[in-house]
Amino acid sequence: MISLGVESTADNLGIGIVSSDKQVLANYIKIHVPQEGGIHPREAARHHSENMGKAIKTALDQAEITMKDVDIISFAQGPGLGPCLRTGATGARALATYLKKPLVGVNHCVAHVEVGRMATDAVDPLTLYVSGGNTIVSGYESGRYRIFGETLDIAIGNCLDTFARAAGLEYPGGPEIERRARLGDKLIRLPYVVKGMDLSYSGLLTAITTELMTGKHDVNDLCFSLQETAYAMLGEITERALAHTNKPELLLTGGVAANKRLAGIVIDIAEDHGATPYIVPIRLAADNGAMIAWTGLIAYKAGHQTPLDESHVNPYWRMDQVKVPWRN
Repeated sequence: MISLGVESTADNLGIGIVSSDKQVLANYIKIHVPQEGGIHPREAARHHSENMGKAIKTALDQAEITMKDVDIISFAQGPGLGPCLRTGATGARALATYLKKPLVGVNHCVAHVEVGRMATDAVDPLTLYVSGGNTIVSGYESGRYRIFGETLDIAIGNCLDTFARAAGLEYPGGPEIERRARLGDKLIRLPYVVKGMDLSYSGLLTAITTELMTGKHDVNDLCFSLQETAYAMLGEITERALAHTNKPELLLTGGVAANKRLAGIVIDIAEDHGATPYIVPIRLAADNGAMIAWTGLIAYKAGHQTPLDESHVNPYWRMDQVKVPWRN
């Protein structure tokens, strides 16, 4: 069985094609870089609409198949930016209707976990999912992915990107901040905000931006301090959740999973608690169509299908609202 997945939750458009034997046949991503500032939802949606047809054709060519070989159409139904989600959903509905293929709506956050399990062979991990739009610690329990900790305001990726723009660094900001952090050695005192099992990054962002504007600090030291503080907060809630759940594995996924400093923290936490650490490869950790295709496929095999009249998008769809029958 073969699934084609459409990922359009934010600035990039992803088309993935995955088979039921866990083979990623294609994973094409059409990158959208805003001319200035952060993501502009309507501009990103326009980008997705203009590139949808060509992206699907490119993915099919990479997989060396045609649409006749595709069994189901999967799409990101939420959470995400409304205009972007609607564009992807419209394309998926059109394909499914015209080709008379089953349609499966997928939760974007659940997809990050499931493609991570597929890529690493992890069975029952606690997952730290960190990206531009989400910062969540979750684990499977009693038919759903339960959230054990999350950001109360902005996501870690958003925090990094916003600071990078203020500092005149490249977009997205994570890779450049990581590179500069290796050159810094002065730890600047910044707000460390962990509230129980949750954390907050808005105060940290305000403080680091204020320090930047004073002109008193080297940018490398600012990047070093931002990373160390932000990732220490993540490490605290992740370690507490791992101790609470006693999960045998710890999985790191999402676009920020590419950061080697954070990966090192996750590995140390896992080893300290006798768990096996897994870092999802960046091609599957960042937003991509293959994760949507795979999750749609396993959901469909478990009996789930999305009727057209229930295929409306939900920008606020939490992962702990999703039933997970394929893990029963």
